[in-house]
Amino acid sequence: MPVPGPSGDPLSRERAHLTHSRAALRSMREDVESLDIRDVTANWVNAEVLTRQIDDRVKALADLSHTPLFFGRLDYLHSPGADRAEGAGGERFYIGRRHVHDADGDPMVIDWRAPVSQPFYRASKKNPLDIALRRRFGYTAGDLTAYEDEHLSDPAEAAATSKLLQQEIERPRVGPMRDIVATIQPEQDEIVRSGLGGTVCVQGGPGTGKTAVGLHRVAYLLYAHRDRLARTGTLVIGPNASFLHYIEQVLPALGELAVRQATVDDLVAHVEVRGRDEAAAAVVKGDARMAEVLRRAVRSHVTMPTEPVMVVRGSRRWRVPAYELEVIVRELLDRDIRYGAAREALPQRIAHAVLVQMERSGEAPDDRVQDAVARNTAVKAAVKAVWPPVDPAKLVLRLLSDADFLAAHAEGILTEDEQKTILWARPVRSVKSAKWAAADAVLIDEATDLVQRTHSLGHVVLDEAQDLSPMQYRAVGRRCTTGSATVLGDLAQGTTPWATRSWEEALTHLGKGDAVVEELTAGFRVPTDVITYASRLLPHIAPGLTPVASVRENPGFFEVRPTGADTADTADTEVVAACEELLRNEGSVGLIAADARVPALADALTAAGLPYLGPGEETTLTTRLTLVPASLAKGLEYDYVVLDEPRAIVDGEPDERTGLRRLYVSLTRAVSGLIVTHAAPLPPQLSQG
Repeated sequence: MPVPGPSGDPLSRERAHLTHSRAALRSMREDVESLDIRDVTANWVNAEVLTRQIDDRVKALADLSHTPLFFGRLDYLHSPGADRAEGAGGERFYIGRRHVHDADGDPMVIDWRAPVSQPFYRASKKNPLDIALRRRFGYTAGDLTAYEDEHLSDPAEAAATSKLLQQEIERPRVGPMRDIVATIQPEQDEIVRSGLGGTVCVQGGPGTGKTAVGLHRVAYLLYAHRDRLARTGTLVIGPNASFLHYIEQVLPALGELAVRQATVDDLVAHVEVRGRDEAAAAVVKGDARMAEVLRRAVRSHVTMPTEPVMVVRGSRRWRVPAYELEVIVRELLDRDIRYGAAREALPQRIAHAVLVQMERSGEAPDDRVQDAVARNTAVKAAVKAVWPPVDPAKLVLRLLSDADFLAAHAEGILTEDEQKTILWARPVRSVKSAKWAAADAVLIDEATDLVQRTHSLGHVVLDEAQDLSPMQYRAVGRRCTTGSATVLGDLAQGTTPWATRSWEEALTHLGKGDAVVEELTAGFRVPTDVITYASRLLPHIAPGLTPVASVRENPGFFEVRPTGADTADTADTEVVAACEELLRNEGSVGLIAADARVPALADALTAAGLPYLGPGEETTLTTRLTLVPASLAKGLEYDYVVLDEPRAIVDGEPDERTGLRRLYVSLTRAVSGLIVTHAAPLPPQLSQG
């Protein structure tokens, strides 16, 4: 049980340690702020770089007043790494979000990612990992108010559920997503601390913490491999801007400021997206077969030479016959290197053929001569004729607007009906005037990579991956060809017509077919009654998938509430009343509804004088209600949720399975309580039995 105490007791000593630790962190920050770099920078560029590094370090050492500096303590039986036979005494370590040391360099708080901190998450009665005592701390508004002890080395002490752990998991939230360093579970910790070299795919139902696990894995990898990732870079990819805004404070709270965040659309933004595809067209464009269509289209620009190349140098002429040029071109094609790289290599290959002739005639040309020949006007003209430059956007434009060009390169790959599905109905004059759809931008990204290699990062986290098309997986995979990835998702929450059918298939498209797939089935965020109700949909949307089992002791608040069906205004009024009811509790409230219902509900909230926010806007103590279209609910969490008209959410999608998946997502956004309101009959899949 959490233990408060009077002055002079252990709680007071722990508070004193917190005070001294905060003072030490302040001193660390002041030391960095006082650095004088005037005599160590050679020029203004170095000064700018060093100043930015110092600013980042100061930000990383910020003491967030409402964020506990440490959340746990480990008392070892022996000193870590010491020979136990020597009888070395145990050491005590405070576990927190970052390392803090005193003026002598002795640690006052140990970073949660350090090896010595690992038993805080992994130690148990069965395997105490040399831990005598694990202490958890409880905080209120940043003040240390309680502690709770587990004597792991004492067999007489029965294992008990941590009350502080439950309180931290269930703590009401206002504002963006928080880190979970104080509540990481053993199965989550194994994923977080997995090595940089391998790709990990995490299948996790609602509330299993997969997003938090992915973000904390980035933080861990940056700690364990900082120099390498500083050179190669890291990236977090989310489904939309609202989601990225929701999670954007997690890594900075852990002291990590250099991780870029983006959506897949951001990565492939080669053109302005102003159009929208019908579902059938988007499915074909997102199919992995389009990669081969594009490859054929790019390579079709290469034509075999029919004329020799004549290079004039001084009084001599050197002739490379057409058949020899053809051999060079075919060799480059057979190597299957990128179009642009081959185009850059071609003039050097031609120049080499000329140098061979020079050497046979008794000359002794060097590399400078070869470079000069490669720049010769005749060689340049031959390269332009045989291997012309390719503009990826123009190539895709031609594929989508020229039926004959598409047919020539899609033969045997796409059916005639599929070709007609993706062809534009009206001709387009230019790249700028085209109304590109999101799937078109992905095709342009593929074509761009066929011409020139995409830069690869050291590590990429891909969240809500189940909604990506095969071509989008390929786009992400290009960003980590030489690095690794953490793939996060839930097959049951796939709500696009091209949603992932299996992780094995998805990882193949990503180029990470050897990835390890881990499954999280313990639900920490969604209450038992809520996840049990939502899981009624699983047999209809993801047969064979393991339902989430809530480990929450508190079943949560749950009610299905019919509203007045006589008029729409009556139903909307009752929905608003449900929101007002939940706002009497502490924490955030989300009103989730079918996209088509949002305008009417917005009017009803305004008429009732109830202020509300949109997805991605940060809740405050005075405005805790967010109106959420069902299409944007994925990945978001609220303490309480009012879910309006489940039938309308299902009917708002192109097909029933996608609609039921959208409903499953919407039902599982609540952390403490859910009210389902409906005037129309509920979908039959939600009925008992």
